[in-house]
Amino acid sequence: MSDAAQPTAAEVRAAAEAVKTALDRHLAAVERRSGEEDPAVYDAFNELAAAAEAYDELLYDRYDEVTPFEIPGEDTLPPYTGPEEPSALSVLIRRDYAVAEPQRLMAQARRVEAADEDAPGAGASGTVHGALGLLFGEFEPDEIASRHKEFGLEEGDSTLWVTAADESAEPGEWLEAPFEQVDPERVVCRFDVSAVFDEEFDDGDDEDGDEDGEADLPDLDEDLDTDLDTDLDEDGEPARLEADR
Repeated sequence: MSDAAQPTAAEVRAAAEAVKTALDRHLAAVERRSGEEDPAVYDAFNELAAAAEAYDELLYDRYDEVTPFEIPGEDTLPPYTGPEEPSALSVLIRRDYAVAEPQRLMAQARRVEAADEDAPGAGASGTVHGALGLLFGEFEPDEIASRHKEFGLEEGDSTLWVTAADESAEPGEWLEAPFEQVDPERVVCRFDVSAVFDEEFDDGDDEDGDEDGEADLPDLDEDLDTDLDTDLDEDGEPARLEADR
């Protein structure tokens, strides 16, 4: 930024005063809060965040200095406005996976085909999308989440939202568009999992693989993949792979 465009010292001082005022207003709102999700506290919080961000930018532009405060992102939920005593709820879950090992995925699907006489379509395990259909039809989503490495999958981001409702939906009412009408203001709680939250701990840890213990492990995949089609347990059910657990 050029000297002509730099904020003046007076502007930086005014921004600092605005932060002090916003701090006082936030504390007053917290002291007078009427409940867990008081809108006044929410508004005061946002005003404080905006004032702090403005001050931080001016301070940097004028003096090349920063504050020790981290401004929250815009992914926080709005205040809850749903029923105080919900009579129904919806749980919305999204889990992302990457197909890291297609051959392992299809081999596991072949084992399901071999053990299930009612498996849809002969040879469905011969394609990735067919193998996915077989595995997700055979196993519960929670089991796939806990055993994803066995199925050649790599975890991505995931989120779980619990939303409150005044009454239960009619059977089949939302099946055509199950995620279309989600009201963020009726979200009771949410749980997010993402590698982005761990980035600050990862810098420099994985260069030689010692941190997670993977650098010196022997390559077991070749041996495992040769036995995937025949490794059934005594009851004819697909046996679990243990090498990745």
